[in-house]
Amino acid sequence: MGAMSDSPAPLADPHLVFDAVEGRRDLVILGSTGSIGTQAIDLVLRNPDRFRVTALSAAGGRVGLLAEQARSLGVRTVAVAAEDAVPALREALGARYGTEPQPEILAGPDAASLLAASDCHTVLNGITGSIGLAPTLAALKAGRTLALANKESLIVGGPLVKELAAPGQIIPVDSEHAALFQALNAGTRADVRKLVVTASGGPFRGRTRAELADVTREQALAHPTWAMGPVITINSATLVNKGLEVIEAHLLYDIPFERIEVVVHPQSYVHSMVEFSDGSTLAQATPPDMRGPIAIGLGWPQRVPDAAPAFDWSKASSWEFHPLDSEAFPSVGLARHVGALGATAPAVFNAANEECVDAFLSGRLPFNGIMDTVTAVVAEHGTPATGTSLTVADVLDAETWARARARELSAEAKATAEARA
Repeated sequence: MGAMSDSPAPLADPHLVFDAVEGRRDLVILGSTGSIGTQAIDLVLRNPDRFRVTALSAAGGRVGLLAEQARSLGVRTVAVAAEDAVPALREALGARYGTEPQPEILAGPDAASLLAASDCHTVLNGITGSIGLAPTLAALKAGRTLALANKESLIVGGPLVKELAAPGQIIPVDSEHAALFQALNAGTRADVRKLVVTASGGPFRGRTRAELADVTREQALAHPTWAMGPVITINSATLVNKGLEVIEAHLLYDIPFERIEVVVHPQSYVHSMVEFSDGSTLAQATPPDMRGPIAIGLGWPQRVPDAAPAFDWSKASSWEFHPLDSEAFPSVGLARHVGALGATAPAVFNAANEECVDAFLSGRLPFNGIMDTVTAVVAEHGTPATGTSLTVADVLDAETWARARARELSAEAKATAEARA
């Protein structure tokens, strides 16, 4: 392997710390009522000497929880994307604050971006989906350290993110990328031979494509290891999440796709590995718990004591590793393809998948139909034009087309299935 000194600097580099400060860090948490947000708040409440939350944002569907979070943290501002959620939010805040001063309320599609650019040290982007792109760009443009759990914003807007991000400004929060981030600290970029991204295999590990044909919604939502939202859980069942993580690893660490491998590790103890040029492999391992990666995102280069459980090495355990079945789970190969195409291709892949997951969850598409339809949409999109700079408008246009086309193909597939029945 040749040295990588001529390659661009990686977005996430553990050797570089962007705007490191001593003392307590002010945080903004985006997506506070989701899985990442609630675990981050648990971490903050257990470490009041390390962190202070100044603002929270959420979609607006769980205003009671948002109000409770705001009260427990003493934030200055809360934001909801859904403007029609404001009356219920005001009522929920009133019930918890009583006669005490309440936080400022922001609402609308730009509210999270406004918070991302507000005065703080670190922005944790825990929003789900490509709607997290605008807040990601806002945080980077404002010079904030970005603890990035919203992989979709990097997937769909890779060139835009890379253009804005300073070296060391992004700290990854996905368990796999936080693992790579830590393992990479053991050597130089020129020493890296391969990144190995681990996958639990989801609930259908070991099944053939034919055996996946009749998978139900309930079966797909029963993840054996992680408790996550429905979209992420289905992405784990199809292994689309692993495809997205391969693209993300390529963008974060500037490692070519052919040197990023996926292996199935059912126990989810080893979160990812780095193979170095001398033949050694460093693995980052903890029991499955997202508070560890969140603590890396919020506290790096310092570690947060007891952020997550540790292994009990006095107990026997077995760790397995298996090759990926690319025939049953073609999503990783397709993700490599769109990642290599670049431009708007990853946005088309991601948007089509989100629509197909919704169609599956609502009974309008069979499980195997998710990737069949996404593959068809990507093929129709073709090879993106090169030689021009990607813009946010380009991404939004590509997503709009991909969503519409995925809905059309899903409807056609449902009509065909009903006609045959």
